[in-house]
Amino acid sequence: MFDQNGLSLDQAPPISVVLRFFLAGAVFGIGAGLLMAWQGVAVWEPTSLYGRSMTHIMTLGVMLSFMLGALFQMLPVIAGVVLQSPVRLASWVQVPFVAGVLILLWAFFRGTPFAFILAGILLALSLLPLVSLLLWRLLHLKNHSASSRGMGLALMSLLIVVGLSMYLSGALGGVFDGAYYPEVRVAHYSFGLFGWIAFLIIAISFQVVEMFYVTPAHPAWIRSWMGFGLLGILLLAFVIRPWLPSAWLIAHTLIGIFLFTYAVITLRRFSQRKRPLTDATVWFWRLGLVSLIIDTVFLVTSSYVHAPWLEHAISILFASFALSILFAMLYKIIPFLTWFHLNSQGYFTAPMMHEVIHPKTASKHLYIHLATLLVALIGIAWNPAAHMAGALLVFSFAWLLYQILRAGRLYRHTQEHGERFDLSVG
Repeated sequence: MFDQNGLSLDQAPPISVVLRFFLAGAVFGIGAGLLMAWQGVAVWEPTSLYGRSMTHIMTLGVMLSFMLGALFQMLPVIAGVVLQSPVRLASWVQVPFVAGVLILLWAFFRGTPFAFILAGILLALSLLPLVSLLLWRLLHLKNHSASSRGMGLALMSLLIVVGLSMYLSGALGGVFDGAYYPEVRVAHYSFGLFGWIAFLIIAISFQVVEMFYVTPAHPAWIRSWMGFGLLGILLLAFVIRPWLPSAWLIAHTLIGIFLFTYAVITLRRFSQRKRPLTDATVWFWRLGLVSLIIDTVFLVTSSYVHAPWLEHAISILFASFALSILFAMLYKIIPFLTWFHLNSQGYFTAPMMHEVIHPKTASKHLYIHLATLLVALIGIAWNPAAHMAGALLVFSFAWLLYQILRAGRLYRHTQEHGERFDLSVG
């Protein structure tokens, strides 16, 4: 369960800090959908112009934006990490971060060397100080939970990702000769997808799944050792790659086995829930976990069987895994934060969680998201379907954007017109 000492406004940042990152993630998601609607299946070609653009819109613009917002909220609650001046810190991070992502996309399309250098500098300036600060605070905690320890390991992976990206952007900008570009590129996306995105979701799930869905806890060996195992495999592959050409092939196979095991066990935990009621977020989780199971099977297979459709399916299914679980968390986090902050401020007219985002609203988004996934998979074989999937992705993120804006509007309306307890009486 959450440490109840974490549920106070003394440690939780203002809701605006979290929502601003969520808003940015949703807007970038609409951009990703527009790109896919324009270019179709080309966005799943990892080495193409549109493939690289789509990858960075999704991983940086969408997933990292949502994850930064979640970290600003969850580190104080789960780990007790207090961030001083969170509003100012969020601005210092988000402004250069968004600018860096946009300039990077411009660089991909225009091929301008200076743009790659500027994008790398802005992204490093926005992320390195924040990640270093969060790691420093986590390392100085006296008592760690599985989630706080896992978030620390995921942040270490992100630190490595940022470091590798500085070399890549420098090579594309002509600062370095790029002799190691192919090897660093593989390490860059491996640490980013598996060490950062996948494991941060896993680390947070150790606490969130048990708390929100009243399931048995994950096995102790997964909570204690999975993060070290994943990070260790990634580091070992990176170090020995010059002497063992198949290092990343072996690493991806082992990582696939790790993630497959986690997904099966977590899926089993959802069937053991003590609270039998099922809402849309449960099905988002199940969809994400099933996507991860199939994705890891394809990932291991692709190490030995080379087929373009397999690579496309791996990209789509990994995106389904990450987005499904992000959506599940957002439909819990946004209503809770809106109620929690208003209630803590003494508003007895604060909207209940179901009034912020109704369960039927989340269910409708689930159908949109599922349709997007199915049409995208059809698009591997039939390109017109890929364009349709892009349109659905725009609709999916526009739907989410409206819910975020609506929550913010309800919050402001309650602050302006709501009734508060008179704390001065007595």
